[in-house]
Amino acid sequence: MLQRLFVVFLLCLAINSFAQNPISEKKNFYQSETEKDSIKKAEFLKNIGNGYLPINFFNLDLRYLIKFNQFEGFRTGLGGTTNERFSEKYRVNGYLVYGFLDKKYKHSIGGGFRINKTSNTWVNLSYTDDLQETGSSAFLTDKRFFTFFEPRLLNISLFHKHITKSIGLQHKISNHLLSETQFSYSKINPTYNYNYLLDNVAYDRFNLSTAKLSLQWSPFSRFDTKEDKIIESKDGYPKFTLQLTKGFKSVLNSDFNFTKLDFRTIQEFIHSNDAKTNITLVAGIAEGDVPLTHLYHAYPNNITKETILQRFSVAGLNSFETMYFNEFFSDKFSTLQLKHYFRPFKISQRFKPQLVLISRYALGNMKSISKHQGISFNTLNHLYSESGFEINKLLLGFGLSFAYRYGAYHIPKFEDNIAFKFTFNISL
Repeated sequence: MLQRLFVVFLLCLAINSFAQNPISEKKNFYQSETEKDSIKKAEFLKNIGNGYLPINFFNLDLRYLIKFNQFEGFRTGLGGTTNERFSEKYRVNGYLVYGFLDKKYKHSIGGGFRINKTSNTWVNLSYTDDLQETGSSAFLTDKRFFTFFEPRLLNISLFHKHITKSIGLQHKISNHLLSETQFSYSKINPTYNYNYLLDNVAYDRFNLSTAKLSLQWSPFSRFDTKEDKIIESKDGYPKFTLQLTKGFKSVLNSDFNFTKLDFRTIQEFIHSNDAKTNITLVAGIAEGDVPLTHLYHAYPNNITKETILQRFSVAGLNSFETMYFNEFFSDKFSTLQLKHYFRPFKISQRFKPQLVLISRYALGNMKSISKHQGISFNTLNHLYSESGFEINKLLLGFGLSFAYRYGAYHIPKFEDNIAFKFTFNISL
């Protein structure tokens, strides 16, 4: 626990050196020199908010400076990508990091070239030798998401090593519909005791050849043209994301055939009193021979410790705070998260705490559990439920979170159902 709090303290010091008031969009880009300077400052802060520190023709990626998890301990390094000052048609990106606990270097190198400006069509290539959390999944079309502090990382212990070579095509079908396809080949090596049993053969490491197609549809967003660039001027809801993944056996010595389909929709209601309600539905299904590394875990964020204070850490943005790490895995799952943000309490100009009510639900299933050997876990055959609240932005971006686990997976020992944690929110 002391290690986790020390990491939080270090990151807090770094973050507050960048913290600023929210940025207002300028209506006129061609006025006084003072306004031009303000625009440059706003652009700089926008880059910082996206996790980049611009240095001439190169954007330093702040995500790789320092992190912490249970397998690598402290993880630090450098990474970044070229920007438009380097080229509007070509880009190069990469990173090099080192884990002090596992004493291993990890790295990635990649790049891309644009083949059509109007549709923002890019061909991307990459080579990555790194770790990935078992049971995690992401959509190719997701916008880059950056927070100065990623709370779930502190407690993750179940990783698999992977060496992945990929080639992809990024294409804007329309302003409202984005697409990305990718073909990749990966060598997977779990860092924990695990075997996948298929046809009386136990695979403790395996190769996967996969093709992905991802679509993101934002039918209610609004787009405007500024300085010959199309920007999203209104973030409309609901939004829909769909991704199909296909694994091919025997292609480049791949070991398994499987199919995955993932779906997410986000709805947001803005109320007249500056309150808002956010609803997020996520679902996934995996068919065929899918190892645990590529199944679903529903984003738990609770460590297995005896007392509430020993489990005290930092709450995630969309994670189940009372669900223990590695407690559940599924090949079919769905989650529903409901958040209601009350109007901030304007106690003073700088002190504006905000109350958020939260309820989360998960349901899943797992076929052929016996194929997954060396690791024990439960399934989500019944409805998993937790509810609670957050009081955000009490001090230096920190707040407090409380969640309670109830329903089918309620634990007999009362305090084991409770999660009491920090929250962390900051605006740039």
